[in-house]
Amino acid sequence: MNRRIIFVFIALLATALGCCKGAFAQVATDSNWTERVKTVTLYKNGVELEPPVLTLGSEDRLLLRFDVLGAETENYRYRIRHCNSRWEVDDLEPYEFLNGFEEAPIENYNSSFTTLTDYVNYYQYIPSQYSRFLASGNYVLTVFPQDDPDSIILSRRFYVVEGTLKAELTVTTPFDNASVMQRREVDVAVSVNMDYRGDALTPSLNPAWCEVVVQQNGRWDNLRRLPFSGYERGDLMYRNRKENVFDCGNTFRWFDISNIRTTMYNVVQIEEYGGEWYAMLKPLDDRSNGNFIMERVLNGGMKVNVWDRTNKQTEADYVYVNFMLPMRYPFMNGNIHVVGDLTQWCMDEHSRMEYNPDHHAYELRLMLKQGYYAYQLLFVPVGESEGLTSTLEGNHYETPNRYSVFVYYRSPNDRYDRLAAYKRVDN
Repeated sequence: MNRRIIFVFIALLATALGCCKGAFAQVATDSNWTERVKTVTLYKNGVELEPPVLTLGSEDRLLLRFDVLGAETENYRYRIRHCNSRWEVDDLEPYEFLNGFEEAPIENYNSSFTTLTDYVNYYQYIPSQYSRFLASGNYVLTVFPQDDPDSIILSRRFYVVEGTLKAELTVTTPFDNASVMQRREVDVAVSVNMDYRGDALTPSLNPAWCEVVVQQNGRWDNLRRLPFSGYERGDLMYRNRKENVFDCGNTFRWFDISNIRTTMYNVVQIEEYGGEWYAMLKPLDDRSNGNFIMERVLNGGMKVNVWDRTNKQTEADYVYVNFMLPMRYPFMNGNIHVVGDLTQWCMDEHSRMEYNPDHHAYELRLMLKQGYYAYQLLFVPVGESEGLTSTLEGNHYETPNRYSVFVYYRSPNDRYDRLAAYKRVDN
């Protein structure tokens, strides 16, 4: 009888561990897991609008900010985990990637002031004081209530780069000379960084141990993992493949709700009703067949701002922003999504526009904090995961895009995917 009990216990334990392992294997995302969480930003401290990338061994830190709707303050904690190149939480122990605590309380917060919508603004520096990262690679930060560790309210990805390798990007005409007016090719050359002065071991230029990833603006749906194409003067080359070619898209659309006393750019109406602010944007249009108009915007970013207050983090109010795309008939083969920082670059039910037959238009309402917002309309065909700019935005080779390359390295002697190089080009 005792042996049977022990056997059953072991079987249950194995099942539980298997479930845990499956949970850890889930891909990390930039997500708000509750409707109460708004306006999450994570960037290098003092460098707003820049990607959350830290250099291994530096004194730089990230600044996390987020709002939780409601007047009452709550106790939250954060947790940091290391991931592989595919954003799956790996099996590194905390002491292997961080000198300090991987989990700690968020102690900095301020309540909103003179706003119609009550909220509490929380912020936290990553890593905390006297802590430092020990390993390069992908990381995911999660926030959860202090008394309920399983109820994650938000997750955000960030990077720590070691700089042992060097990556150079070249944005050029597509190798196949097809649709040269609508597409651009991103070529990458990887070499050893002779200026590196850190503690990490210098990698060998073995293409079997390197993985090169290119991201366009903040999009995740068209992320490219480039195939190795050969050597040139000892460098690893990644070029002249279909994976290197991106649709250029169009200049991002944008609007300004930093002033709620009067209408700003691309806002046709703003008013207070029932103790809440509502804004109607200028009706959107199909730009797929239009001419390109050069305009420097935030490439899908957002920036909290308020005209007539001094503290934008706690005195900016929330506004229900209404998007409308007039269209006689709906698409039967796909969906339209509003994509940018305002929707975490996700194409899900929160960013999807719904067709209203009474108005003959696609519509979406988002609750956004006062400020500037840039976005695109991406069309996602049924059964596909990558959005298309050609349907509603058009593609123009002159479009200013941001391309970021991440070079991961893992030799047979490494226990994790190192982030050996990072480079960004604003084209």
